[in-house]
Amino acid sequence: MARQGLVTTVSSRAGTAAVVGWVGSARDRAAGARGLFDDSGRQGAAPPVPAGDYAAVLVYRDRILLTRDEQARIPLFFRASGGRVSAVSTSVRCLGSVTELEPRYFCRYLTGNLAQPHSDLTPFAGVHRVLGGEVVELSLTGQMRSRTLRRARRATDSPEPTTAHGSLDEAAQELRLALENAVGRRMGTTTACHVSGGTDSTSVALLAARLLAAERSGAGDLILLAGRFSRGELAAERPYLDVAMEEIRRHAPAARPVIVDADDVADFDDFQHHAGDADEPHPHAFRAPFWARLHAAAAEWGCDTLLTGCGADPIADANPFHLHRLARTGALRQMTEQARAWAAGSERGLREIIRAYVVQPAFPLAAERITALRGSGTVLGGLGTFNRPGWLRPGFARAHGYREAGIAESRFVFGRKPEQSLYDAANYVAAPDLLSWQRARRDGFFLSHPFLDPEVVATMRRLPAAATFRPGRPKAVLREAMADLLPAPIHRRAVKVPFNDLYARGLRTHSDELIALCRSARHPLIAEMFDVETLCRAVREAQLGLGDSYSWDRVNSSLALVAWLERLDRRSGALGAPAPVSAAS
Repeated sequence: MARQGLVTTVSSRAGTAAVVGWVGSARDRAAGARGLFDDSGRQGAAPPVPAGDYAAVLVYRDRILLTRDEQARIPLFFRASGGRVSAVSTSVRCLGSVTELEPRYFCRYLTGNLAQPHSDLTPFAGVHRVLGGEVVELSLTGQMRSRTLRRARRATDSPEPTTAHGSLDEAAQELRLALENAVGRRMGTTTACHVSGGTDSTSVALLAARLLAAERSGAGDLILLAGRFSRGELAAERPYLDVAMEEIRRHAPAARPVIVDADDVADFDDFQHHAGDADEPHPHAFRAPFWARLHAAAAEWGCDTLLTGCGADPIADANPFHLHRLARTGALRQMTEQARAWAAGSERGLREIIRAYVVQPAFPLAAERITALRGSGTVLGGLGTFNRPGWLRPGFARAHGYREAGIAESRFVFGRKPEQSLYDAANYVAAPDLLSWQRARRDGFFLSHPFLDPEVVATMRRLPAAATFRPGRPKAVLREAMADLLPAPIHRRAVKVPFNDLYARGLRTHSDELIALCRSARHPLIAEMFDVETLCRAVREAQLGLGDSYSWDRVNSSLALVAWLERLDRRSGALGAPAPVSAAS
């Protein structure tokens, strides 16, 4: 067995496996790599994909397998031509040519924040993505044999809800067990937990502290990583952060709090670097400056993994698309009653609830077009998740399949059963991993998300709405599951201060730079793709607070694409050298 940085290599008479990341348990990467190699090498029925954060190349005596875990945090790409794969890498830039771009990818990218990781397309022609949970089988000479999507192994899979009568207590017990297992799998020798003072990150850190306390001394170190603000809206989070740190250290006195002062951080700081140097366009690159501070601190302490609370909002909360299920099964009276309760509990109108969770999932593109007509008058008015933004040229959109991309993306987000598709989509929208892989090789640790663990998702997926929804009490199951650990101020809080202040401050500070970036862009694809002046007007409108989170996301994605294309042929250093695929591999 050889371990070099993030890669673990194991060999036997049957062949060799190179695994980036961890399989089964972050603490024993060698055993996980061997288990993956042995299980995948057995002939006959294909085994399910085990849980973990990994990408792997498995070379046997008679074939080669490329695979990733279902959560798909660590990328894996291959270059193919004429049905033959010639090279594999965790970096798409290492495999692609800057002179051979794939315009269809950019249309898919521009439909929304989910479009990259779950589709085969990459920015470069002839370079493909191994999808989450996929196994690509090649011959020893690289000839493509098959591509198969497999389900992860879920210890709690069950065809029927186990809490049939809507018992909150039983649901909480199931979630607690699944979340403890998910945290335990991700803990390394030195584990960092992001602590913000919210319910989600505090829950993860408390479980990590309890798990360490239950083990014998010397089992591992715990770093409590937090960004602290002393001014602006986010300063209101400081009391919660303080009480969270105190409670976590009560369970694990040896845990080291690492507080990063972030008062001088704003979105879009050094945007051309963060967006331009990414391996492929990053829709959330505007938020990278804040995470970069935290990641740098975790790297200084030599962490193996950094655990976050990302994913809890869509995963651990009640599933609002249950209303869609009631509507399509004809239970209209029950749907209306529950929609009223949902509206009252979330302080929203009944029409808004029905439009968002019943009408839009059924007719996503039509609903957006109607909304756009009502909101016309500004560039951002009525711009939703799938509508073509006004700055994307119609000719480019028609030529490269923007409409088809929008349809494909809407089907992925909502699917035939939106209440099920929510969990698939949440994996990609909840944890965009702005820097986790871009910086992983240098920092030496993996960013991991227990709430997006397959076991946690499976647990919440099968719980009935009666067990998860409590009007006016978001994440009721999680709060009940963590009631014995969460300090009272955090257990009671219903809302958390968003990062809107960082975004508004960033646009106020950097809007002129962003507009100058667009106007000075020289990559020929930018002028072919965008009406630059319309995009610049959209930046101004966002600076003034016009639009909403959906339209701002569209602006952020487009700006990130401009910066990425501008630095495409100037980026130095690769994230991972390509590995040739041949009989000698």
